[in-house]
Amino acid sequence: MNEASELLEKLRARRTLDIGEYEALLNGYSRELAEKAAHAAREKRDAVFGRQVYVRGLIEISSVCRNDCLYCGIRRSNHKCERYTLTDDEIIDCCDKGYSYGYRTFVLQSGEGALATARVCGIVSRIKQKYPDYAVTLSLGELPFEDYKRLKEAGADRYLLRHETADREHYRLLHPPEMSFDYRMTCLRELKRLGFQTGCGFMVGSPGQSAKTLAKDLKFVEEFRPAMCGIGPFIPHKDTPFAKEPAGTLEQTLFLLSLLRLISPGILLPATTALGTIAPNGRELGLEAGANVVMPNLSPTGVRKKYSLYDNKICTGEEAAECVGCLEKRVASVGMRIVTDRGDTKVK
Repeated sequence: MNEASELLEKLRARRTLDIGEYEALLNGYSRELAEKAAHAAREKRDAVFGRQVYVRGLIEISSVCRNDCLYCGIRRSNHKCERYTLTDDEIIDCCDKGYSYGYRTFVLQSGEGALATARVCGIVSRIKQKYPDYAVTLSLGELPFEDYKRLKEAGADRYLLRHETADREHYRLLHPPEMSFDYRMTCLRELKRLGFQTGCGFMVGSPGQSAKTLAKDLKFVEEFRPAMCGIGPFIPHKDTPFAKEPAGTLEQTLFLLSLLRLISPGILLPATTALGTIAPNGRELGLEAGANVVMPNLSPTGVRKKYSLYDNKICTGEEAAECVGCLEKRVASVGMRIVTDRGDTKVK
């Protein structure tokens, strides 16, 4: 047994490695090692969740953003981006549609600073009054502590804030000078302190990333113990400074999904839209690597292409929430089944 295989077995048994060991494990990647990791990840996931897949109805409520992240298609300086903001009633209509499909979680996502916190609180309250047993997840970026507190008091259950990278210097490569690595980490800690089921996440293969920076991401997830972790391959957008950078790979993303499951068996791991974008069967492969969440799009059809974080994002077909049967068949093809459930975290 080589070093990487020994480290994988150690991670499976103990759920912890030091940063140097994570780096060596990542550098020791092989197809055989990835297959072993995926097998172990499926065993861990199935022991906690069974062969169940949870569905989150994604509603992209606005493409307006005050940030200027170098990788993102809705960055504020991209004047080619078509901006929109859904009305409150349009958002509720999307939830009604999700209800009719049997979904029990709504995810409201937008660019940062798109909607005033008071308005979002009103929307969350309306959703919870209409569907009190459903989970409301928000993904609205960095906000002051008091705003997070108001959103929690309005009834929001979960909050997704991708940390993007746990390496300070790498963070600077991906973001404009006015954005702060320390503030991003503070926001994540505050969300968790307020009682949100808190999700983080990172891109795989982003410019400047290395096995060393990824090792820090894995160690951060191990220590922070998020309820959810969303990862997907970096995919360049033609109207950003990273337009000509190479995309992240399917293989590395799947390997990291498996490692995250071994680190935290009770975590919620999405098979992301980005996986489905770089490979036709990317989400099925994500499930086979240890994922247990899918997020079909409930947004109005007319705005889906406007929420363009990266090029060639899938916006129709099985990605659209309307094709519930297609999604069920995809999930069934890997021996799993969609369940009508809030799908709360089982991280202890």
